[in-house]
Amino acid sequence: MKPLLFVLALTAAALLSSCAATAVKPWDRDLLAEKKMRFNAYPMIGAVDEHIYFSKEGSTGGASVAGGGCGCN
Repeated sequence: MKPLLFVLALTAAALLSSCAATAVKPWDRDLLAEKKMRFNAYPMIGAVDEHIYFSKEGSTGGASVAGGGCGCN
């Protein structure tokens, strides 16, 4: 019973601890707003890559939709 209680207490402590103390400081936000920090930093290159993938796979949407042109879903 004691090991289970210890594991539960440890889990509760881990879940209740927050990372609010490591929040982004106002003077660091400019670094996160840079173009290279975006999910897709270069949308035109991403669009070209997706078009090539779509054209080669023959599927709808390329990487964003499941399934392929071969009928082997």
